[in-house]
Amino acid sequence: MTAMSEQSADLPQLVRDDPWLEPQAERIRARIDRFRDTLGRIGDSRGRLAPFARGHQLIGLHPTPEGDWSIREWLPAAKAVSVIGDFNDWSVEGHSLSRHDNGVWSARLPAGSIAHGQRYKLRITGADGSVRDRIPACATRVVQDPETHDFSAQVWQAPEPYVWRNDFDPSTVTIPRIYEAHVGMSGEEPRVHGYREFANTVLPRIAEAGYNTVQLMAVQEHPYYGSFGYHVSSFFAPSSRFGTPEDLKYLVDTAHGLGLAVLLDIVHSHAVKNIAEGLNDLDGSGNLYFHADGRGEHPQWDSKCFDYSRDEIRCFLLSNVRWWLEEFRFDGFRFDGVTSMLYWHRGTTAFDHYDKYFLHDIDHDAILYLQLATTLARELKPGALLVAEDMSGMPGLCRPVDEGGIGFTHRLAMGVPDYWIKLLKHTRDEDWNLDEMWHTLVNRRHGEANIAYAESHDQALVGDKTLAFWLMDQEMYWHMGAEDDHPVIDRGIALHKMIRLVTFALAGEGWLTFMGNEFGHPEWVDFPREGNGWSYHYCRRQWSLVDNPALKYRFLALFDRAMLQLGEARGLPGDQTANCLNIDPVNKVLCVERAGVVLVFNWSIDRSIPDYRFKVPGTGDYQLVLSSDDPDFGGHDRVDASVPYPVNADGELSVYTPARTALAFAPADQ
Repeated sequence: MTAMSEQSADLPQLVRDDPWLEPQAERIRARIDRFRDTLGRIGDSRGRLAPFARGHQLIGLHPTPEGDWSIREWLPAAKAVSVIGDFNDWSVEGHSLSRHDNGVWSARLPAGSIAHGQRYKLRITGADGSVRDRIPACATRVVQDPETHDFSAQVWQAPEPYVWRNDFDPSTVTIPRIYEAHVGMSGEEPRVHGYREFANTVLPRIAEAGYNTVQLMAVQEHPYYGSFGYHVSSFFAPSSRFGTPEDLKYLVDTAHGLGLAVLLDIVHSHAVKNIAEGLNDLDGSGNLYFHADGRGEHPQWDSKCFDYSRDEIRCFLLSNVRWWLEEFRFDGFRFDGVTSMLYWHRGTTAFDHYDKYFLHDIDHDAILYLQLATTLARELKPGALLVAEDMSGMPGLCRPVDEGGIGFTHRLAMGVPDYWIKLLKHTRDEDWNLDEMWHTLVNRRHGEANIAYAESHDQALVGDKTLAFWLMDQEMYWHMGAEDDHPVIDRGIALHKMIRLVTFALAGEGWLTFMGNEFGHPEWVDFPREGNGWSYHYCRRQWSLVDNPALKYRFLALFDRAMLQLGEARGLPGDQTANCLNIDPVNKVLCVERAGVVLVFNWSIDRSIPDYRFKVPGTGDYQLVLSSDDPDFGGHDRVDASVPYPVNADGELSVYTPARTALAFAPADQ
């Protein structure tokens, strides 16, 4: 072996696969070494993290084998702690906790002294002399008083523990087709909907639509409904707005019975500032779970940032990962706000050089925590899906830890929806640049899987618009009748299908849509707030629109299902490389191939072309397997799917490509 090859063999696999990373090789190797050292220190003799990730079993209120109750809380700087609640008329007398050398306070409560359904809190005299009633950090049930609106922990011992009916192996989901959903706004009535309603009415829709994964938002308890669940207060408590813990288990179990994996949208990037409901200043020391200085403040989100350097915080967060995987049998996570975790600047910079990922304002403790979290998730649930919300493009984010990566299975392709919205806002249809479109959709790191999406909940929020609303706007209110021939609606439906299909086919190794976007749900999402009179009118999903055969919404839903069926049958999007067959800026035609499927997109506003020829792989006949011009999808039925499409002697396919239409062809012998 030559000296050069010996040097190459010593490089982390991440660097060997990307020579541009060689200047960062020592930093990447340092990440691997630090992870291994930490795992050796906090893991057991077999390198397992589960014994370390059991803080929720040691802290909090628990029944003991002896029949009484144990309550423990980590409050190293507190001066005094008592437990108060319904069981003692909220009096501090007689229920004080004792302090131990490790900063944990504990007490035993007699058998029968506290019962299922009773509310309780900790009265903490903090290091600063403050006396506050607080919710325990690992409370697994938190409820809000309907009159005072105060939140309290609640004793939860279900009289009949949930009996699971369905097993599920997430490793069977090789190409995630993710349906992003919010339980509270999942029904048509203007109110908060529940876990069981979602399980019984929405999950069957998701399965029927062709999705194989559900991503649940806003499950971790949060005091403000309008935060979309991203200002978490109680990390171990499923939101009681939507029902009981058993109701959530029923949802997950029902999904598994339908063949659906379930991901939790987990928030470990920050926490709500609220002192009354959250972890902020729990022991009066000014920090505890969060950084004590400015690093503990998130200026863009008005929230608190965790101190990932401390073993106690790692234990808390890793225990949280374990809790959701084991107690509720989630199949993985979508980690929120990963960009904010990776960098001290919280992502407020341009990532235009590799140094930005390794030298500038890097939170190495957060990287270590994420490596531990992805490792633990795989240890507990092999095949777990682990999706990172990262817009920075951190190299190795979706590579194994021992290769120099951080261990996620997928990252969200966050630049793609931004591209579409910018294009629709600022560029006329006839000026769309197909070279730019192609490069935007395929520009991602080789070997790191992306979840493609044309829009998510971010684009659905008030202040922005969904694709359907950008395309059709107020005309949707008046002209979505199936027999209403309106040019704005005709254009909008045609482009909606094309944008989703080209994104699905090219922009990732998986797919995501937000609840209702698959059928062009009108309007935006606006949670009840003072500014809208606390109305639920825009915080619901109008399924009656897609169910009504007299409206055009069903065309988009049927196309979306056909697109997913094509993907399932042909292995799209998958991990294959996409190939550009032809970019025609004059006729506005883009021809591509992936996984053996040839797709032709005619973006022209008025130019339909007969006998359009371009070279394709292979020989023999192709067949038309999907046409956005199909009348079942609101098209004009201009393309014949019954005839074969032979490859000529020059290796060319000849097709009729109508304006604003997408066609998919596959080899006829497959």
